[in-house]
Amino acid sequence: MDEEHNNPIRIVKKKSRDHGGHHGGAWKVAYADFVTAMMALFIVLWILGQSTDIKEAIAAYFKDPGAFTSTSSGGVLQGSPKPLLFTPPVASPPAPDKHASDLERLKAEAKSIQEKIASVPDFSKFKEKIEVMVTSEGLRIDLVEVSEGLFFDIGKAKLKPEAVRLLKLVASHLAALPNKIVVEGYTDARPYVSSGYSNWDLSVDRANSARGVLEQSGLAKDQIREVRGFADRKLRLPDRPLDYANRRVSILVAPGGSAGLVMRDTPSAPSGPLAPSGGLPPRKQGK
Repeated sequence: MDEEHNNPIRIVKKKSRDHGGHHGGAWKVAYADFVTAMMALFIVLWILGQSTDIKEAIAAYFKDPGAFTSTSSGGVLQGSPKPLLFTPPVASPPAPDKHASDLERLKAEAKSIQEKIASVPDFSKFKEKIEVMVTSEGLRIDLVEVSEGLFFDIGKAKLKPEAVRLLKLVASHLAALPNKIVVEGYTDARPYVSSGYSNWDLSVDRANSARGVLEQSGLAKDQIREVRGFADRKLRLPDRPLDYANRRVSILVAPGGSAGLVMRDTPSAPSGPLAPSGGLPPRKQGK
C-alpha cells in the first residue's frame, strides 16, 4: 500500500485539434475568385453583344486610358482628373451612286431631245426612225435607215441635208454635257460589190460623217472619244440580216467619266414597224 502511494501521479492532457480551419477565411478567397471570374465572363458576353463602334471604343480605352481623360481638374475628388465623355463615331451616310445619278440626268436630257425633235415639223418623217433611249451604258441615239435612204444617200457616207439639221439639233444639246461621246456605224449584211470598198469602210465613213457634223455644230474636239465601224457584225435584227433597219448610226453618250469605253454586245430592239426584207440584190455604190 505504501508503494502505491509513493508512485507519482501522472496526468495526461489530450489536446483537441483546432477546428478553426472550418470557420476561417480561406473559403472567402476562393469565393471571391469565383465571383470575379463570373463578372469577367458577363462583361465579355456584354461586349460581344455591342456594336463595332462600342467594341473599338473599349479596345481603345484599354490600349491608352489616358486618352479618355484630360489633365484639368474637376472630378469628384479634389484635384482628380475630369473624365471626358466619349461619343461613339456616327457612321457617315453612304455616298450616292454617281453612275445612277448620271443616268437619271441623261434620262432628263433624252426627254428634252425627244421633245425638241418632235417640235420641228420637218423632222416628222424621222419620227419612227430616231430612237432615244437610256440604258446602263448611257444615252444612245439611233438613226435607223429605211429602204430609200433616210439619213444617207444609198451606198454612200454623205449625209442628207435634213439629217445634217437633225444632227445639229442633237449637238446643241450634247455640247452642254461634260460626258464623252462615241459615234458608231452599222450596215446590213448585203455585200458591197465595189472593188476596194466594203461594209467596214461604209460603216466607219458614215460614223465619221456624223462625227464631223457634231463637232462643227458645237461639240468640243475632245468630247468625242471614239468613232467605231461594225459593218454587219452587230446586226440590229440578227434573224433578218438584209433588213434595212440594220443600217444605222448610233450616238452613245457615256455616263460620268467612263469615257465611252462601254460596248454593247446585243443591239437594241426596234421600236417601230420595219420594212420587210427578202431576197435583195447586193448593194451597189451610187444606188
